[in-house]
Amino acid sequence: MRLLPKSREAILLTAIVALIVAIAVRFPAFAAPANLASALNDTAILIILALGQMTVILTRCIDLSVASNLALTGMIVAMLNTAYPGMPIPALMVVAVAIGAVLGSANGVLVWKLDIPPIVVTLGTLTIFRGLIFVLSDGQWINAHEMSVAFKALPRLQMLGLPLLTWVAIAIVAGFSVLVSLTPLGRAFFAVGGNPTAAVYAGIDVGRTRFYAYCLSGAVAGLSGYLWVSRYAIAYVDIAAGFELEVVAACVIGGISIAGGIGSVAGAVLGALFLGVVKNALPVIDVSPFWQLAISGAVIIVAVISNARAERKKGRVILKQAAVS
Repeated sequence: MRLLPKSREAILLTAIVALIVAIAVRFPAFAAPANLASALNDTAILIILALGQMTVILTRCIDLSVASNLALTGMIVAMLNTAYPGMPIPALMVVAVAIGAVLGSANGVLVWKLDIPPIVVTLGTLTIFRGLIFVLSDGQWINAHEMSVAFKALPRLQMLGLPLLTWVAIAIVAGFSVLVSLTPLGRAFFAVGGNPTAAVYAGIDVGRTRFYAYCLSGAVAGLSGYLWVSRYAIAYVDIAAGFELEVVAACVIGGISIAGGIGSVAGAVLGALFLGVVKNALPVIDVSPFWQLAISGAVIIVAVISNARAERKKGRVILKQAAVS
């Protein structure tokens, strides 16, 4: 009888529960429902961004500009709110999604039409987006007193005991689950990442599929821009600086292969939750939050090694089966 979980999702879930229990032994309040709900809310934006990043990584690409997209979109919607405080919040959210999708499409076009390596493209747009924030805002901050009450209120609204921000993340998880599992586009993401040559013979446009992945990643980054700025009630040039590392870490920890074609929505969500629990646990166990980046980097390396070993084992099984047949 097997006592240890085999799948990455099961291992991650076990690790999260074990971590919560271990900390709760010494600090019981950490496992209180209210604190866990707060930790989930703190991780909501990371979950949303990780799902968008997942679609890009599945196609053998990467998007390092998601945090800069978030920051630029957040600054634009904050400026719109200060200029037109009566503008409906749903309209602002639509604007945020549209801006994010346009920024993501810029990455997609460069990767698709010019065949530039994705890491080079998104490093470039990362810098461009940050520069545009400074140009648009003239380096100025937008503070809470300049934002409308409705603009700041939405992420904090409570529904069934949870903030609306958490419910938005849950809805997006459900949407991505349907997209990845039940739609031709979702299957195309896996096909392109698994074997681009075979995908072409199957009638899938590899470049266009990657373009759609970048648009999707940009769209959720744009939505996250509004959610971030409205939740923290501040907009400035360095919003979410370095947050792209956490997004990539969540995906890799969740078992999304950097080589493409392997991953799941559950894995991305659990990877984000693992980082969220670690982030919330650091102050409790008296470890400086500044260690978070170092810990995230170390976990990425371990996760990549684990993924590579798992993929090699699968390859050996396939070769053995081929030899037997």
